Amino acid sequence: MSEHIIEALGLSKITIKDGKVVDVTEPEVEYCPLFDHHRGIKKLTKEVIAENIQFRIDDFGMCTANRQLRMKDFLNFGISEIMCTLLDENVIDSVVMVLEGCGTVIVTEPELVQGIGGRVSGLVKTSPIPELIPKIGEENILDPENAGINQIEGIELAIKKGFKNIAVTITLASDADGIKKLKEENPDVNIYVFVVHTSKRSAEDARKLFDVCDVATGCASKNMREIGYNESLKTVGQSIPIFSKTEDGKRFLEMRLEKIGGEKPKKDNPDLPYPLI
Repeated sequence: MSEHIIEALGLSKITIKDGKVVDVTEPEVEYCPLFDHHRGIKKLTKEVIAENIQFRIDDFGMCTANRQLRMKDFLNFGISEIMCTLLDENVIDSVVMVLEGCGTVIVTEPELVQGIGGRVSGLVKTSPIPELIPKIGEENILDPENAGINQIEGIELAIKKGFKNIAVTITLASDADGIKKLKEENPDVNIYVFVVHTSKRSAEDARKLFDVCDVATGCASKNMREIGYNESLKTVGQSIPIFSKTEDGKRFLEMRLEKIGGEKPKKDNPDLPYPLI
C-alpha cells in the first residue's frame, strides 16, 4: 500500500493512501493569502483541504504513479522558482529536495525542480512509488528501496557524485549542525541552504534555521518572520515574505527578481496568514 503524509494548507496533516485522501487533521492556520489568491479559499477547513488535496491528486497525480514531474517556469517568486533560475544561470549544479514516492532526491533540471517543489511542500513521510524511480534515476535517489527522507545524507550523496554547487531544501532545525559539519569537511563545495515550510517553528528552531540558511520563507511563522524582518539582507514579498541571510542569498533573490522583471509595488495593507503561529 502506498502511504504519504504531508503538512499543507494551514499546517493540516494529510494522509493519502493509494491516491485517496484518508485523513485530514484540523488546520492550525485559518487563512492563507496564497490559497485565497489562487483558489479563492477564504477559510481553511478540513473539508476544503481534503477537496484541494484530492484535486491535486486527480490533476497532476500527486502521491501516485501518474505524478507529473515537470513544470515550466511561470515567473512566480518562490523557493523552487529561485532555484530554477540558479540552475539556468549555472550558479548551482544540483538541488537536494524531497519527492513523494522517492524521498530525498538529487535533481539537476529546472523543470524537474519546479515540477517537484512547486507542487508539493511539507512532505513528512512517503513510501516508494516504483513507477517514479526510473524517471528520476535510481542513482539520484538516496534510498529508493524505502523512499527515506534525509537531507544531510542527500547532500553527502551529491558530494560523492561530484557536484560542487549544491542547493538543499530543509525544514528541520536538527539538520543545521549536520550542514555546518559538511561545509567544514568540504571546503571546495558550496552548499546553499533554502529553508522551507517554517510555520509553527519554535523561537529556538527558527533561530537555528535562519542562522544556517541562505534563503528562508516566512510562511505563517511568527518567529521566522520576526527574525527575518530584523536581520534579512533583502526581503521579497509581503504576504509570504522570503528572506535572505547571506550575501549569496541576497544575490539569489536579486537574480530571480531580474528574471521576472522586478518586484511588484508594495501594498499598504497586505493580506497575511492568520493566525501566525
